[in-house]
Parts: sequence; C-alpha cells; structure tokens
Amino acid sequence: MTASPQSHDMLRIAAEAADAKGGEDLVALDVSGPLPLVDVFLLVTGRSERNVAAIADEIEDKLLEAGHKRLRREGRQESRWVLIDFGDLVVHVFHEQERVYYGLERLWKDCPIVPINLPAAAASEE
Repeated sequence: MTASPQSHDMLRIAAEAADAKGGEDLVALDVSGPLPLVDVFLLVTGRSERNVAAIADEIEDKLLEAGHKRLRREGRQESRWVLIDFGDLVVHVFHEQERVYYGLERLWKDCPIVPINLPAAAASEE
C-alpha cells in the first residue's frame, strides 16, 4: 500500500508551512504499510520551544485553511515534541534534542521516504 494523493497534497501544504517558519531537516515517511490508518509521517525540527510552537501552529493553520480536519494535537504546551494528527498525515515537530533522543527515523527505517519538493525560494536568497 502507498500513500494516497490526498496525503501527498497534505504533505506539501504542511512542508511548505514548516519551511516558512524555519523548520529544518524535514523527512516524510510512508507508513501506510505498517499503519493502516495513517499514510505519512512528517518529521520536522525546530531550534527552540518557541520555534517548535510556531512551526506546529503554522502547519495546523494551513491544513485547516485547506479544509483538512485535525483529529488530535499533543505537546503544544511544552513545545518539545508537538504531534498533530490529521488522519492520513501525522506531523511530528521536534525540538532538536527530542528529535535525536526519540529517533523516529530509526524506528521507521523500513518505511519508504516520500520526497518533499519545496519552492526554490531558498536558492534565490544566496
């Protein structure tokens, strides 16, 4: 089983939102094989609690604006690891230290990586 086109669209919206707020090291994993109710995990790193909160809020706002329903959000108060569940897409926004400590990439290493294509705005800033 592979991620649906809707999941890819949600991923694009979430990745662009994360990038706009300074999210780093974006990795998307197709977890549709082992998890029947989820298609994609998006992992994002923020440099501080404030940055993690801003990234999570922007992702949530953009997905809600696009008409996607949030099922659950956890960790916003501490902003060390914010999980936002949109059904087909689950976003994990980590503080740098939590990202290394929990190592979700290692736990899901058998799942295929989904390419993330961000606008080329970063290239024009050089």
